[in-house]
Amino acid sequence: MRRVTNWVLFLLALAALALGLAAKAGFAHLPASPTAFGAAAAVFAALLAIRMLPLKVRRPVVFVVTLAALAGLTAGLAYFQFVIKPNMVKGFMAVAFAPKPTAVSVEAARVEKWPPQLTAIGTLRAYQGISIAPQAAGVVTAIHFESGGDVEAADLLINIDDSVEQADLANGLAQLKNADATLARQKMLVAGGNTPQSTVDSALASRDSAAATVARSRAVIAQKAIRAPFSGRLGLRNVDLGQYASVGMALATLQQLDPIYTDFPVPEEALATLAVGQDVSMTVDAIPGRTFEGKIKAIDARVSAESRNVTARAQFANADRKLLPGMFANLTVTTGASADVLTLPRTAIVYSLYGDNVFVVKPAPASPSPSQSGERTASGAAAAAQAPAPGGLVVERRFVKVGATRDERIAIEEGVQAGEQVVTAGQIKLQANAPVTIDETPALPPPAVTAKP
Repeated sequence: MRRVTNWVLFLLALAALALGLAAKAGFAHLPASPTAFGAAAAVFAALLAIRMLPLKVRRPVVFVVTLAALAGLTAGLAYFQFVIKPNMVKGFMAVAFAPKPTAVSVEAARVEKWPPQLTAIGTLRAYQGISIAPQAAGVVTAIHFESGGDVEAADLLINIDDSVEQADLANGLAQLKNADATLARQKMLVAGGNTPQSTVDSALASRDSAAATVARSRAVIAQKAIRAPFSGRLGLRNVDLGQYASVGMALATLQQLDPIYTDFPVPEEALATLAVGQDVSMTVDAIPGRTFEGKIKAIDARVSAESRNVTARAQFANADRKLLPGMFANLTVTTGASADVLTLPRTAIVYSLYGDNVFVVKPAPASPSPSQSGERTASGAAAAAQAPAPGGLVVERRFVKVGATRDERIAIEEGVQAGEQVVTAGQIKLQANAPVTIDETPALPPPAVTAKP
């Protein structure tokens, strides 16, 4: 029986050694590593060697080997409990709570042709605008217009009582007629040598004085018949029939609306590119969705010492008279030829105190290769769980320098290259090197008119 046991141990040791060598040479693919088979062969060989020892020597050797085995088992259990097990738990937790790829919308950065532009806000003013006021006081006897009506140049608007002036005119005309007759008689007498020339001179002066009195009366009467100095639209009537109108009292406003001016301030630095005749586009809140085109008509000759701004004036056609003086206007002045600009949607920019940045989508880097022994630790499992799948995508955070904004797009001066895929929606859930997937759902179109608070 003892010999059979010895042969069994010998054959087991030999078989384990042969399997280990075959696995190491690549002739066989076994579930355990070659090192494990080598260790098993060594154990069988040690047991065989112990059995071959004499009985007196075998007992102490068995005791020492048993004690060493128990010590090794205790150390192995302790290593498993305090080293391997915590790493396994960390690995399992990392696998269980590994971040899933985030679905994001992306758009490629593209180059567009943008002309250099200067934006400003301004106020509309009439091409000509006055407040109609009387030059002579009196009671209003007739009103010939309605509030908000259009009038032509020289149209009669208001009559002020001129009965006194009419009487003065009649008296003046009578005096002028008498002065003409007297002058004619004096000239006949001078021609006959019956009176001196001084008498004719006095008669001529009296006639001229009477003529001046008539002219003055007619001028006062004309002042009390108030007429439109130019064509335009009247404002609200501020006087009623029978009301006393004093000198300078505002009776109504008259505005010439076509064309119409817009005055707007620009920084003094803009004088280097601003010039008369440049194209200007304008929008007003009162007429949403419509853009008015005009040109710069004039630039002020001085810069304000308080604001360091200079005022420019643009002229716009207003045939339908929808634009009114006093309206608030947003203006864009084209100050040069178009140039290539790299642009992104405005939603792609993440604004922060540390700088404006974007997330660029890139292919995931290659995963680390497994160890040569074919084993993977718990920390390696955790890293593999958090890493994106082969062929997946990750995001890279890049700080950018932004430029001008046009509608829903913004110029990028530094940080992104043309053609790179940039995240435009879903950035709030991202961090650097986070795995992502691209959502192919079309983005909602921007509103035609941006809502204002």
